[in-house]
Amino acid sequence: MKQRVSLITLGVRDLARARAFYETLGWRTGAQPDDDTIFFQAGDMVLALWDRAKLAEDSCVEDAGGWGGVTPAHNLGSPEEVDAVIEEARAAGATIGREPAETFWGGYSGLFIDPEGHPWEIAHNPHWTLTADGGVRLA
Repeated sequence: MKQRVSLITLGVRDLARARAFYETLGWRTGAQPDDDTIFFQAGDMVLALWDRAKLAEDSCVEDAGGWGGVTPAHNLGSPEEVDAVIEEARAAGATIGREPAETFWGGYSGLFIDPEGHPWEIAHNPHWTLTADGGVRLA
């Protein structure tokens, strides 16, 4: 198996609400209004929104209703960009779990929770390199 992630699917209870939230953040999709899966191109990978119960069944797991142990992150080039994205998420209806601040690891980050309960870390890591297209490189 090659060392990469191609797709992350977030299980959602209200697909229309989840789609509207990400579109309010400026994400674009080619999905039709009645599609049951919403795909967003996210750099070199894809983020999908799909019915939570169907995702649990397809993934062969029991949905206990809590956090699934995964927190996507969006890395940016400066603390100011982190602040701006957190404010965009707040305006779109996210709950701010952690206001942006300096971190114990020498960076700067905040965290929002989308309307479906998925946490997103928004971070600036001065130890990593961002590519021109927004990719992340370790050192």
